Amino acid sequence: MPVRLGELRGVIALDGPSGTGKSTVARRLAVTLGAGYLDTGAMYRAVTLAVLRAGVATDDEQAVSSVAEHVDLQVSTDPEHQEILLGGENVGTEIRGQAVTLAVSAVSAVAPVRAQLVAWQMRIIDEVCEERGGIVVEGRDIGTVVAPDAALKVYLTASSDARAKRRSLQDSASGRVVSLDETKQDVDRRDRLDSGRTTSPLQPADDAVWLDTTHLDLEGVLAEIMALVDERDLHGVAAGR
Repeated sequence: MPVRLGELRGVIALDGPSGTGKSTVARRLAVTLGAGYLDTGAMYRAVTLAVLRAGVATDDEQAVSSVAEHVDLQVSTDPEHQEILLGGENVGTEIRGQAVTLAVSAVSAVAPVRAQLVAWQMRIIDEVCEERGGIVVEGRDIGTVVAPDAALKVYLTASSDARAKRRSLQDSASGRVVSLDETKQDVDRRDRLDSGRTTSPLQPADDAVWLDTTHLDLEGVLAEIMALVDERDLHGVAAGR
């Protein structure tokens, strides 16, 4: 892995469905490259939590949009010290709970919510690139909508069985007990909702590199992406936004 700390310039976009390892890979990649990190999914989850706390129905698009417009949300871009604050409260654990997981696709599909958060994400990317030189951004529409000119776009994929097993392990590690069958059903449900929504659907960018993580561990995925970073010479030069 020839790339050294602090040498990334520009944006690396990691997209893909739930359970492909995006968050873990993106954070490790950002740390390795001395870059910033942005978890856009956490932003949608935090807005969803705000909607649930407000007692708003997720199918009431006007009310959902109003909550999103007035949400007090702060997100960290330091890959080694991740925090997401809602009204000053760290909700990093709560946004991964079942209630938010079941509602986030509906909230994310509301066009004004996506427009607001995409604009915000673009500003964050610009600010971090100016301050640190580069950023790793992960989500479902990064290479197609949020950072279409990213220097490197990687679309992570894996079999639904593998993704369900990973999600189950994550849930268990967080103290949430959900059966593998239930997790697989939820993964399949999220896939259908995210891929079928009208606004910014989950889909790979035309110029994205597909990376199947079904049979790769974390180190294997990182090695593949780091090879792409080096191959494209994204270190030490401005690499596009």
